This record gives sequence, C-alpha cells and structure tokens, in this order.
Amino acid sequence: MEKFTLIAGPCAIENDTTPFEIARRVKEICDKLDIRYIFKGSYRKANRSRLDSFTGIGDEKALEILQAVGKELGVETITDVHESHEPATVAKYVDHIQIPAFLCRQTELLLAAGETGKGVNIKKGQFLSPEAMKFPVEKVQSTGNNNVWVCERGVSFGYSDLIVDATAIHRLKQLGVPVIMDCTHSVQKPNKTEGVTGGDPSLIETIALSAMATGADGFFIETHPDPKSAKSDPHTMLQLDKLEGILTKAMNIRKALHA
Repeated sequence: MEKFTLIAGPCAIENDTTPFEIARRVKEICDKLDIRYIFKGSYRKANRSRLDSFTGIGDEKALEILQAVGKELGVETITDVHESHEPATVAKYVDHIQIPAFLCRQTELLLAAGETGKGVNIKKGQFLSPEAMKFPVEKVQSTGNNNVWVCERGVSFGYSDLIVDATAIHRLKQLGVPVIMDCTHSVQKPNKTEGVTGGDPSLIETIALSAMATGADGFFIETHPDPKSAKSDPHTMLQLDKLEGILTKAMNIRKALHA
C-alpha cells in the first residue's frame, strides 16, 4: 500500500513566520500517523476576485520562504503557477508544481510544468467531468513526465455553490494516476457579491472522511492557526488544531479498508 499523502499549508505565503509554524505542526502530525507530508503555500495569488485583494509578499521572498521550509524541516514543497513562464523559475525552489483548477486546460502551462520534471498536481476544473481530466494528464505526460496527480475539488452548482460527487474519486482513479481530494476548496461558496469567496469549514471533515472511504490517495488541506486573520481564503481554511483529529479518523478508515 502506497503511503497516504497530505498536501497542507496556508493558502498564501503571507509572512516569514506562519509557514514554519504550520509546517512544524503538520509534520509532527504526519510523522505520528505515518503520512507523507508536502508543504503547500502559494507564492503569489493571481486569481483573486477583487483588484484590492492580497496577492503576495513578493515572488522571490515567498519562494525563498518555501525553499527554507523544505530545507529546515526536511519536507517536500509545492506551490501553484498561473502562466507558462513560471514553472521553470518556481522549479528551482520547490519539489512539486500545482496547476489551479481554472487553468487545468491551459496547454502551454501544463507542458511547461511537465518539462520541469517535477511532480505536477492538476486541480480538476469545477466545470469538468472526471473523465475529461484525461486530457490535462496526457499533456503533462507528453513531456515524458509521468509524475502526475489529479485533484478533485467539486463541481460548480449554480452561481455560488460547489458540490462533491461521491463517484468522482473512483472515476478519476481510472486515469491511472494518484487522486488527491481538496477538502478545503470543495467547501467554497464562490462568486459572492462582496468579491470575497465564502465557505463552510464545518464540512471539511465530512469531505475528508467521504473521500477516504471512496479511495483517495491523498488530501489537500489549507490550514492556519487563525484562519480569520489569514490574508487569503479565511473562510475555507481549516483551523490548525482540528487537523490531527480529522486525519486520525481518516487513517482509521484507510486501515479498515486495507485490512
């Protein structure tokens, strides 16, 4: 049985202390539960609704923090990219690259990510079926890079809701690549009139346990010691002190399934 994977960290690299605080605690939990840990933090937020939304502390500074977290704590790292010129630069600082859901069909971006040779986590677009994700996967694999994962994060329902299809993980696994469940973005309530994405973090545990029961190979969870003070996605991040309880329950399900 392959080791279960957790991709977790803050939504954005917002300073030079919080990422280390989060990563240290998550690493402790993952070591205890025998989970592979990949620290996540966006070095730049390029897909905010409002012009005045927080976008970052500076690309180089944020990337250096990501690199430092990886080196100091001995963990793998991942960040997201938005344009095709970014992967080559970002790859110098992190172990893996993430493709945002809205951009999962961008051919040049996928090829550039694949050409780095890094692991590539492709978020499934809210507008795509699980089966349609074969094409983004094929684009990355066409570069000779087979280290590809797909990440489920719900499907658009109306204008301001997402739903998670209980069959999605099983269907995505037919693509022959690892499947990650994004347990935090899947509880989003997008397109709010105030220009800030809403969400219901009380549902994160439900999403996680359901995903584990249906065969997920890993979770993506944005977490923060004080989500309300976070500069990005404060309404969907998991309170850091709730993470261990959710992961413990989820790993018990995994053990039962593989008993």
